[in-house]
Amino acid sequence: MKIKNVYPELEGGLYSVKTETDREFLISCETESDKNPVLKYKKSSEKKWKTVLMLKAGEKYVGSFLPKSPGFYQYGIDGYDKILEVMAEKKYARFASWYEMFPRSQGTQSGKSGTFADSEKRLPDIKKMGFDVIYLPPIHPIGKAFRKGPNNSLTAGHDDPGCPWAIGNEQGGHKSIEPQLGTIDDFRHFVKEANKTGIEIALDIALQCSPDHPYVKEHPEWFHKRADGTIAYAENPPKKYEDIYPLNFYPPNREEMWKEMKSIFIFWRKQGVTHFRVDNPHTKPTEFWKWVIREVKKEYPDTVFFAEAFTNYEKLEELARIGFSQSYTYFTWRNGKNELIEYVLKLTNSYLTNFLRANFFTNTPDICPPLIQTGGRPAFKMRLAIASTLSSLYGIYSGYELCDGNAYPGTETYVDSEKYQYKVWDWNKPGNIKDYIGKINEIRRTNPALQYYDNLRIYNSTNDNVLFYGKKYKDNIILIAANLNPNEIHDARVTVPVEKFGISSDEDYIVEELITGKKYVWHGRENYVRLEPQKEPVYLFRISKDVVTRSHSERSEESQLALQHSKKFFELREKVVKHNDVYARRELATFFNNEILWRTYTGETYDENYAGTINAEAKKLGFQSIIVAYFTTPGH
Repeated sequence: MKIKNVYPELEGGLYSVKTETDREFLISCETESDKNPVLKYKKSSEKKWKTVLMLKAGEKYVGSFLPKSPGFYQYGIDGYDKILEVMAEKKYARFASWYEMFPRSQGTQSGKSGTFADSEKRLPDIKKMGFDVIYLPPIHPIGKAFRKGPNNSLTAGHDDPGCPWAIGNEQGGHKSIEPQLGTIDDFRHFVKEANKTGIEIALDIALQCSPDHPYVKEHPEWFHKRADGTIAYAENPPKKYEDIYPLNFYPPNREEMWKEMKSIFIFWRKQGVTHFRVDNPHTKPTEFWKWVIREVKKEYPDTVFFAEAFTNYEKLEELARIGFSQSYTYFTWRNGKNELIEYVLKLTNSYLTNFLRANFFTNTPDICPPLIQTGGRPAFKMRLAIASTLSSLYGIYSGYELCDGNAYPGTETYVDSEKYQYKVWDWNKPGNIKDYIGKINEIRRTNPALQYYDNLRIYNSTNDNVLFYGKKYKDNIILIAANLNPNEIHDARVTVPVEKFGISSDEDYIVEELITGKKYVWHGRENYVRLEPQKEPVYLFRISKDVVTRSHSERSEESQLALQHSKKFFELREKVVKHNDVYARRELATFFNNEILWRTYTGETYDENYAGTINAEAKKLGFQSIIVAYFTTPGH
């Protein structure tokens, strides 16, 4: 039996594809034979193969298996000469909400470091917002040589703490704790307390050293040398990082060096850390990452590796291929409708979904995007809502919930960044969006469609400022309308692919807006939304199973204002139709936009009784709604 077009596979099995332990892993193939192919699979560590008969599905045959525990699995098809591999990870590799915070900024005293005990006190607040993963920047001793001062100044004062990414001093290196944060026992206690609330801990692993790191004295051969024999510090022109020495991953004793790097990950796994956010992996050898990820996963298969690689597509894909579970992306800088569509479709609707999962961070300690600097609270809400629904993985850097967009003009650099100093936050600052974040994360938890990554679909909207898209999982259907302009009200006609949802094109159905709790009756494919960013910049609709009744579509309480408006509307429309009256057409447009539109479009100003009454009047004259009557007016 000749087997061809086996899917999924990466370069003939050179790399592993990825899946999760909560979903069936589907494999398809084609064959010219009339016999059903046989799929075989097993965990890579097992000897015995399991088999399942593949079934005909159109022109292909499809089989599947459920990887019940994380790890590497092998699969193949009888008649196909290659054995392929899939890396199965826990659900949180695909679906999670990340919260980044500096433990030293969780205290309450100015100029003094917070501790792990202070961080524990924040756990209820972070859990209430609905986060699944707390990500910590490096927590190791910080170098003193060339230590950076406040706002990245070149001179540090006596009490300035320095940058956590300048790792290591006489008190230890990558396996040690900065004493001001507490002890290793304090850290373990923090991890356990977080786990009790259902939160996993992620730790930043930056494979670089300060000039004071023990590695510098013990293994000077592990660093790059200048012509004069001195060790080279890190540079990213025009920036210079005199407080950081990059590692040389190909020293004479490479095997010893790589094993030591692996031991860093293993050490922190033993302390309860399950996720690693890897700093700048694209500046280290891909060969090393491919080796170390597999080595760590042999011992701890549920480990998540998150690549902090703001780099080109090719490098992004390469790192994901060789084993990184998740990837940072350029979502942070994608603001316009067309650029968002182009970007997210490539990430979520292409071959990339077999091995790459994009984690959409709204901001980072290094990136305060211009949109949130100028867009205020509506921009913070909008960017969070689209990040958390375009991808099943997203994250925020602490301060985002307080709508902190204080950056140096013309830059993306936060003023008084906690990268270089202690900071005391008022976590209940007026104007915060903590409740909003909690609501969004609750919606994600209770709607399976939002927990998947590769089910994103972009739908049409008639306004370049309104992005309309959706996700479906079984009978859970979520539609999202987002106003991408935080400063202006925008409305749009949006197209719902009802035929894909089991709804006919002439049928009424109910959509429930999950943020406000309001319900609306929609009809067929074309519907109308109005988004006021100062109120709700994004709507999350769920198609309801409720049956549309008279009480949903026509209010028992008649609106006298709607009756008056209906009378005037159709009088003007008749003048337009019968007499081609240009002045009547202009008056009709002004009247509709000023009086009717905002009362009948789905949105904050929707008036249920008014809309029910005026639409009932429109139906008497043969129109499905007042909106349809308006848009079918000649000359519109």
